[in-house]
Amino acid sequence: MTQKTDAMPEWEKRFRAPRVSLPDWAEDAPDRSLYVSNATGTFELYAWDRATGEHRQVTDRPNGTTDGVLTPDGEEIWWFSDTDGDEFGVWMRQPFKGGDDEPAAPGLAPSFPAGLTIGRDGTAVIGRSTDEDGTTIHLCSPGKEPVEIYRHRESAGVADLSHDGTLLVVEHTEHGDAMHSALRVMRLDGTTVAELDDSEGGTKELGLSALGFAPVPDDSRLLIAHQRTGRWEPVIWDPLTGTTTELAIDLPGDVSADWYPDGTALLVSHSHQARSDLWRYDLGARTLTRVETPAGSVVDATVRPVAQAAEGAEAAGRPGGTGGAGAAGVSVEYLWSSAAQPPQVRSLAGDVVLDPPGMAAPPSVAVEDVWVEGPGGTVHALVQKPEGEGPFPTVFDVHGGPTHHDSDAFAAQPAAWVDHGFAVVRVNYRGSTGYGRAWTDALKHRVGLIELEDIAAAREWAVSSGLADPRRLVLGGGSWGGYLTLLGLGTQPEAWAVGLAAVPVADYVTAYHDEMEALKSLDRTLLGGSPEEVPKRYELSSPLTYVDAVRAPVFISAGVNDPRCPIRQVENYVERLERRGAPHEVYRYDAGHGSLVVEERIKQLRLEIDFALRHLPSPVPAPGSPDSPGSPGGRG
Repeated sequence: MTQKTDAMPEWEKRFRAPRVSLPDWAEDAPDRSLYVSNATGTFELYAWDRATGEHRQVTDRPNGTTDGVLTPDGEEIWWFSDTDGDEFGVWMRQPFKGGDDEPAAPGLAPSFPAGLTIGRDGTAVIGRSTDEDGTTIHLCSPGKEPVEIYRHRESAGVADLSHDGTLLVVEHTEHGDAMHSALRVMRLDGTTVAELDDSEGGTKELGLSALGFAPVPDDSRLLIAHQRTGRWEPVIWDPLTGTTTELAIDLPGDVSADWYPDGTALLVSHSHQARSDLWRYDLGARTLTRVETPAGSVVDATVRPVAQAAEGAEAAGRPGGTGGAGAAGVSVEYLWSSAAQPPQVRSLAGDVVLDPPGMAAPPSVAVEDVWVEGPGGTVHALVQKPEGEGPFPTVFDVHGGPTHHDSDAFAAQPAAWVDHGFAVVRVNYRGSTGYGRAWTDALKHRVGLIELEDIAAAREWAVSSGLADPRRLVLGGGSWGGYLTLLGLGTQPEAWAVGLAAVPVADYVTAYHDEMEALKSLDRTLLGGSPEEVPKRYELSSPLTYVDAVRAPVFISAGVNDPRCPIRQVENYVERLERRGAPHEVYRYDAGHGSLVVEERIKQLRLEIDFALRHLPSPVPAPGSPDSPGSPGGRG
């Protein structure tokens, strides 16, 4: 039965409104694009032929699909097929114009994905991760059996192939530090061409990331990102000659980049204090020019080649492409939003590049920046609040990761809480990205406890400022945010009135033994070893240790196929709550680490809001109000 939109709450419209990712494009056929959309109510892959204007749904699975890649010639789409969100599966392929799916590499058994890159001759390099083998990388040439060219117990991933398909760059953590990768450039027979390891064998907390080979023939330059100056910033490295080209990019915060199609310039993505913007860096002139985008967050951006006719049409303000910030024949396209304004795929010409049909998402309220002093330095928080005067019931919506950060970007979940009269505080605690390497790396060994110190500092500000009602504080989050929620309810039991934990780590030791191999590597890095090697650290950082101290009613949602925060360790925690009759509710659903089905997301948030409203104490009446004790009409 179709639900009338005029009777639908604004918060539900934000979830149901069709949205799209930034379209990817085929390197040698840039009019052929691939994007993700929830237009059917489930996030799936879509093909878009810009030359004809045709859009076609590529995948159609009950629990959705988001991982897909175009071949360089645009003739095929590769997509990853798992089982109900368990992230364990195989790559499939389908013709761009439609047709049957078939296994892309039939000689490879199912695994967790560890990167994919496809060459112009049809050769694919596929990364795999399994508990038994660690990371393996396989060369898959057309008509031949896959050949293993790399193997290591620690986590690694396929990053990119050079334009001519002769060089492969791999990010690896063979030194044992899963937070700081090294780079290896290899031939396709597995022989090493060059190594770059800023960690110096794991003795320094310095990482590298491969951003991509130069997109032109006979060019071995590799754009990489490093942390040598205390933040992420790009540099160009030629693995064949060993030369490095430093870039004159003097911007605060973290900086990433991507190539312009002719290799003469870079599109620079700049992130600072929860906002992001774009710049163009000319490699010959060594000049940096701002690319004008609205205030807020640029989530993703690309520079796509366009035909001269299309470029001219767009320069004249007509649909067809986007001129490009100092470069002819290209379209700079980006996915933008702010906390108040829903996401759009835009171009520099001001056009909306891809506007899904149907209902538009209602706007929300803007964020306010708050800076508070915490035990490890200044903590940045983003605050949204409803109309009226505080103090408000307040949700501390804790982000996942932990290597992630909340930003001035549109998010339907906090907007829903604001619609229900709650203030929302989102804290970029130590461990978050975007505030320098030292801030991201600060949570080691006292994992969870450090982040909660920063959240406590923000909570103290929220109460003392009059924003938050101290009796009506909700701690909630998903994934790592769900973990911090359960840990916070146990270590700060008097601070929180309600807890809402989605797909959490609840029992750290059991989670370690059940989770995917790449996350085992991350946990060993964060805590300094396995549970057998450093049992006290796991005990101190595990919510299960403190479960008997939890006083707040807690709502837990968990995917039964979740490989990141597996269900068994959640059940262990719930059993302890049940044993002592602690107030709680558990919602289990048939998916993995979250759901790609819109109705399922709405259902889970509706359950959380209902749980909070049922369990929060009533607000204290203002003095002189009809319900205030001692005032006319009150109960005494």
